[in-house]
This record gives sequence, structure tokens and C-alpha cells, in this order.
Amino acid sequence: MSLQMEFDFAAARAVPLPPAALARRSRGQVAYLYGRAAEEAVARHYQRGGYRLLEERWRGKSGEIDLIFGRDDAIVVVEVKASSSHARAAEHLTIRQLQRIFRAASEYLGHCPNGQLTEMRVDLATVNRFGEIETREGLFADF
Repeated sequence: MSLQMEFDFAAARAVPLPPAALARRSRGQVAYLYGRAAEEAVARHYQRGGYRLLEERWRGKSGEIDLIFGRDDAIVVVEVKASSSHARAAEHLTIRQLQRIFRAASEYLGHCPNGQLTEMRVDLATVNRFGEIETREGLFADF
């Protein structure tokens, strides 16, 4: 036996959110916009350095990559972190995130003409509260 329910959309009314939920939503929107602005600034920074922007927020089965650039025949994967200082931004990068980035980058290489033989570098770009950018190239260089 299935139960059919009706809903009168015309009679529905908006229910105001409690102040705590509104504050959470506002903080979430600010963090999202701050992160997007940081990614856009980092993209311009790399492009001024001669890199071609290939992908923004590329999503594969393994996860998302903030920015992917090409230069010559190499791929540069960039994770962007923004916070009040560069040190605090870098602290937000966890081992789990690094593993996810590496898996997603490996998955992305599967779409490249040379596949896993494509030269690749993974960078961390941090943005502080003043909009200053610092990059750390080759996070996996020692592996």
C-alpha cells in the first residue's frame, strides 16, 4: 500500500531561520566568497608567471582540484588555502587532503595525452588577509 500526500504550495509560508542558523549561513557564504576570491587571485598570479589555466575546480571521482595549469608539457596542480596569515592557511592543509589531491591529480593525468607519464607538480598557494600570495612548489617532490 502506498500513501499519496498532497502539498499546497500556495498556502505554504516561509519560516524564518533562528539567529544561530542565519549566522552560520552568513559565515559559510563569507568563507565561500573569500575562498573563490583567493582562487581567482592565485589563478591571475600563475597566469602572470606564464602558466595556462586549464581547469578551475576540476572534479573527478577522487575529489576536487582547485586549479590546474599547463606549462610546456607539464601539469601544475594548485591547492589554494586562505586565512588570516600564510602560516594559518598552510595549517589547514591536512594529510587527508594531500592524499585526496594526489589521487585526484593522478586521475586527471589519465585524461592527458601522455597519461601517467605526464610531468606533474603539486603546489600549495596561500593567501593572507591582505591578499598577498605565497606559493610552495612541489609538495610531493620528496616522494
